[in-house]
Amino acid sequence: MVRFKNRYVLCEVVSEDPRCRQCIEDRAVGLAVRDAIGRVHGDYGLACCSISFTVKYLNAYTGTVLLRCRKDSYRLLCSALPFVRQLESRGQRYPCCLRTLHVGGTIRTCQKFLIQYNRRQLLVLLQNCTNEEERQCIQKSLLSCSLTEEQSRSGDEDDDDGTETD
Repeated sequence: MVRFKNRYVLCEVVSEDPRCRQCIEDRAVGLAVRDAIGRVHGDYGLACCSISFTVKYLNAYTGTVLLRCRKDSYRLLCSALPFVRQLESRGQRYPCCLRTLHVGGTIRTCQKFLIQYNRRQLLVLLQNCTNEEERQCIQKSLLSCSLTEEQSRSGDEDDDDGTETD
């Protein structure tokens, strides 16, 4: 059996309107990208890219989008991304563009790149602070962020140590 190789394109939604990021959906991004591919490369490009094209991940708060396509046609996808000029969601159009951050062979490599990218962005943000108050505010908000384990919803779960209780 032959395995189909894919490429994952990590993009960032760039918009001046802050409402754009909060209102986008993966379906809207997929339709906008398909439309741009059709306009730039015609029916041939659209057919090549549509074979396994999907929006694998969308974070509306950070504007991060992960697109998957076949390895053979990822160049067509990447060349059409600058032509995405607006996203339509819930009947409204938001002007924006997609900026390609990374192209990888697996989702894991894109995740690793995104972690490094976010670290660099935080350093730039801290270096661009105009006074110590802004710096302290950013550091305080970063330190207050933490991952917490979700409590089990049912309180009747017992420890499973292999013994039976009657």
